Amino acid sequence: MRVGVIGVGRIGAMHARNLATLPGCDQIALFDLRPQRAAVMASELGPSAHAVANLQELFAGSDAVLIASSTDTHPEMIRRCIAAGLPTFSEKPIATDLGEMRRLAEDVESSGVEVVVGFQRRFDPATSELHRRIRAGEVGDIYLVRSVGLDAEPPPDWGYLKTSGGIHRDLLIHDLDCVPWLVGAPVVAVYASGSVLLHDEFAKADDVDNTAVMLRFGSGAHALMAGARHNPRGYDCRIEVFGSKDSLTVGLDPRTPLESLEPDGPKPAPDSYPGFPERFKRAYVNELKVFLEIAAGRAANPSPARDSLTSLRLAEACEQSRRSGMPVPLDA
Repeated sequence: MRVGVIGVGRIGAMHARNLATLPGCDQIALFDLRPQRAAVMASELGPSAHAVANLQELFAGSDAVLIASSTDTHPEMIRRCIAAGLPTFSEKPIATDLGEMRRLAEDVESSGVEVVVGFQRRFDPATSELHRRIRAGEVGDIYLVRSVGLDAEPPPDWGYLKTSGGIHRDLLIHDLDCVPWLVGAPVVAVYASGSVLLHDEFAKADDVDNTAVMLRFGSGAHALMAGARHNPRGYDCRIEVFGSKDSLTVGLDPRTPLESLEPDGPKPAPDSYPGFPERFKRAYVNELKVFLEIAAGRAANPSPARDSLTSLRLAEACEQSRRSGMPVPLDA
């Protein structure tokens, strides 16, 4: 299959490298607004990759497209891809405004073209297995879900904060996507509280660097989420699910940056995860394997455009609650 990649910055370059390792991908066309960056990446990937001068050339020579350009371009790029009839993988978020995202989801669905959103945790093998066990009834009735998402280091560029959308739309958006997907019930209320404990730059950006969120589901279950921009031991991302039949977790392994003080408990990881690309390496590769299967018509889409409405709606409710200090009820 021939795959076109739009944008080869940090994330796009990672995706291009992963595509080059997959047997289902025969050719990679690379486009970037900085032509030299696309040329350098094509040289790195070897004879299976080449840079193109414009999107028309990319569309004409591709069977599927991966979008990793800047977030503000995602709606336009997705619409151009579906107009060309090309199965599309887009980095999240597909839009930053709920109204625009709703319109985009409708456009995607009316086109009949598959668009896969890159919420990589849905493709993480351990998280996918947790989802399977919950759906198979092996966990029983869910009582409680706990998740943590802790960056090892804050963003290296403070200017990033002004365009990030805030900690709930940026850092915690993955938890707000993954946890409701796992629970399989609508969220009926959201409460969020945040603080600036790390650096005044977050306050200047009208943001926080630590947050705690509680979701109440229509089933009566709750989820407790914590997000922070700094963890001195390393990048930590875990989910725990407690149910009437079993208790399960993902993200707990020898590289988890956590020390137990019990005599026989886990010791500090000597090679803790430095960031999300390392923690979710298998997920990033697997999401592209699945995308190629979807593009070939051999697999169902586990991360469709409409599902993105849930996480963005919850992120906006978190911001509303953080600012008001009050829970935000949601229509189921």
